[in-house]
Amino acid sequence: MERRTQLALAGAAAIAALLPLVYLAVVFVGPVHHLDAVVLQGFRNLDGPRVHPVAQFIATLCDPDTFVWFVAALVVVALLRRRPRTAAAVAIVLLGANVTTQLLKPALASDRWSSLLVDGGQILPAAWPSGHATASMSIALCAVLVAPARWRPWVGALGAVFAVAVTFSFLTLSWHYPSDVLGGFLVATLWALLAVAVLSWAQSRWPLRSADGDAPPLRETLAPAGVTAVSAALLSAMVLLARPEQVVSYAQEHTVFVFGAGALAAVALALAAALSVLTRR
Repeated sequence: MERRTQLALAGAAAIAALLPLVYLAVVFVGPVHHLDAVVLQGFRNLDGPRVHPVAQFIATLCDPDTFVWFVAALVVVALLRRRPRTAAAVAIVLLGANVTTQLLKPALASDRWSSLLVDGGQILPAAWPSGHATASMSIALCAVLVAPARWRPWVGALGAVFAVAVTFSFLTLSWHYPSDVLGGFLVATLWALLAVAVLSWAQSRWPLRSADGDAPPLRETLAPAGVTAVSAALLSAMVLLARPEQVVSYAQEHTVFVFGAGALAAVALALAAALSVLTRR
């Protein structure tokens, strides 16, 4: 079995083992659920007259009626690049990941009540994982699969930014807990890794000529993720310089939120970068 197939299957197995652990922790471990609520409270407090319509627009980019257009666009791109296997794999990933989440949500919904959210309203029942997080991350990862090898790292970085924008928007609107987002990201990645394993195995059995050219060096593959992280840091610094007192005060009052939001963004970027590395040849 080709090494890439083995790595993809190993990654999928690791995520399959991690998913129930994440769910059990956020539902049954009190301190973990408390941290989850603290991070959500930080997002919720960002909502306001100016933020709300923007967050509403971005969050609904992954509603079902919009999602189908992303699916069609990615499949068409794969077909135009004469990659029918990739087109089929992308369609299966986008359908499979999101159907999986829609089946898990009612089965795993729970009343995760928190005293921190009394004034703002509880999320009852809390559905795990998030459908919009699954949709946004599956779009990002499938975009990596259909892109030419040289473009994949940049497509992955932009896809991660898209997933973060969608998920941060609906967290601001209090649609889900942050842990629901993590669950959605993991479900999407699980399906994407299975697709990579099948595509790699099929290529080893029935080789097709590749028009991608030479694979970029590893440092070039990881560079877009680094550029994106630095850009996010610079943007944060600009916001800090524009409103230093408000930003410092908010960060001091919501320190856990700052680290939680950063961790979610880092996970999205890391998952997209990892898939870019795995598929660079």
